[in-house]
Amino acid sequence: MRGRKIKTLRVLIIENQSERLAMLVPALEAAGCVVAATLDSVHNLDAQIRSLRPDVVLIVQDSPGRDTLAHLCVANRDCPRPIVMFTGDGSAESIRAATQAGVTSYVVDGLDPARIRPILDVAVSRFEAFQALHGELEQTRLELAERRLIDQAKARLIRQTGAAEPEVYREMRRAAMDRGMKLADIARQILQKT
Repeated sequence: MRGRKIKTLRVLIIENQSERLAMLVPALEAAGCVVAATLDSVHNLDAQIRSLRPDVVLIVQDSPGRDTLAHLCVANRDCPRPIVMFTGDGSAESIRAATQAGVTSYVVDGLDPARIRPILDVAVSRFEAFQALHGELEQTRLELAERRLIDQAKARLIRQTGAAEPEVYREMRRAAMDRGMKLADIARQILQKT
């Protein structure tokens, strides 16, 4: 892909061993990344992510402990970012726990400077795809909840007025347009009236 400009990634590194850090920082910089900061632990990771606004979080640990996973869960809930974890622990339990905590890419025994950028790019791409699916799911949930409200309001009006469903629906739509409101908001108003 000659001639194509690679996006600069801001990377937050969490690594407590200086010799690995000394190899990691130049490798990232050579791969077109900017190191936003280096931390020696995941404590207050959510605050660090909010403050530093990295594109990706890179964690290097021999094995992800419970404390690390708890901090990742909080960070993923409050300020989600792609998280890449390089580790020596390939157990199925650790992999499952890490992915449930929000780790996007879990790489076992693979901290090779030449592979870092492609791994980060894949993690960012997978994260973006997951976020898009999550957004679509939330939108669908909202639409279903609104549809239920509208159906409940229609049923109440049919019982109260004896009008047919198409007529009730038409009146609700007309009220929504006249007031510049969503149909679901009109349904809420109907249901709030006793």
